[in-house]
Amino acid sequence: MEIEKVILRVIEMPLKKPFTTHLATVTTRESIIVEVVDKDGLSGFGEVVAFSSPWYTEETVQTAYHILQDFLIPILFRTKIEHPQNVSQLFAKIKGNHMAKAGLETAIWDLYGKRNNRSIAEMIGGERKQVAAGAVVAAKNKKEAIEQIGKFHDLGYQRIKIKIQPGLDYSYIKEIRHQFPDLPLMVDANSVYSLDDVKNLQALDEFQLMMIEQPLGDDDLVEHAILQKQIQTPICLDESIVSFHDAKSAIQLGSCQVMNVKIGRVGGLQNALDIHHLCRKNQIQLWCGGMIEFGISKAFNLALASLPGFTLPGDIPASTNYWEEDIIEPEIEVKNGWISVPDKAGIGFSINQKRMHAVTVHREIYQKRAV
Repeated sequence: MEIEKVILRVIEMPLKKPFTTHLATVTTRESIIVEVVDKDGLSGFGEVVAFSSPWYTEETVQTAYHILQDFLIPILFRTKIEHPQNVSQLFAKIKGNHMAKAGLETAIWDLYGKRNNRSIAEMIGGERKQVAAGAVVAAKNKKEAIEQIGKFHDLGYQRIKIKIQPGLDYSYIKEIRHQFPDLPLMVDANSVYSLDDVKNLQALDEFQLMMIEQPLGDDDLVEHAILQKQIQTPICLDESIVSFHDAKSAIQLGSCQVMNVKIGRVGGLQNALDIHHLCRKNQIQLWCGGMIEFGISKAFNLALASLPGFTLPGDIPASTNYWEEDIIEPEIEVKNGWISVPDKAGIGFSINQKRMHAVTVHREIYQKRAV
């Protein structure tokens, strides 16, 4: 498979409502859409899920664009790709920059699927035809959170994740649990706590939470292992897991009982698959995380979540949760708490070219030079 052309589009779209955590409030989402085109004119699409500023990871839209333009695309043009599973190793000589790598790698997976008339889910061994939908509540106060949860509950979402922080944790969750005594709940701390907060975190055990996600440092494994021994609630790691080695180390240390896998954060679909196989072998529960993405990235999340090891509902909401209009057709829908996994070639969705054009703020074409 020879790539003849790569098109980078920076798109920008306002969220229907602000997404608020202690780290940032996102009102407009900027992203890079990667299109790879082969010698026959067939296109594959990927999405770079880095944010505009480095509040989640050190990567940004601007840094990812630089890495794609100056390093990854030239490497791609110099290489004939036999299978997309080889792309991660091809990019290994470039340190870090996982989201930039994942955006280009997933575009190649989509193209390969289309060339072979196979869906992403089929190619990676997905077994489910539907995946359970989970939603994220990132609100400024208790009242707003309860309103959001009520709407998700009415739509049948099978798990709700609530963003917490010191001062917005115990009494906050207590009221939510009172309002929704039987709803599957988890909390996400985005690294805001330390081991000095053990008693506060132990207090959350009474609410029968599915898990607490990333309570301690975003690059920590050791202190999470210490904390897990002192609380009953399962710890889920997110930001700490950026590679297969991180996942392996976390398992060896006993740092968590659950992992959140994000394709962009770990550098691509193949790396996510490797982590899935490792966790399944070691009885670590998995779910697919979200990044306030557009439909292309969500399509890959659906395929990933169809694997047997992903036993918990992921952060995969309907397109209408964030956007007035997504960039894929048909848009992703949640029906009675479930989302259908597409079985058409590649990502299984078409690109809404009119919408893509409308939200594109920058576009560049990179052409392979004749040797």
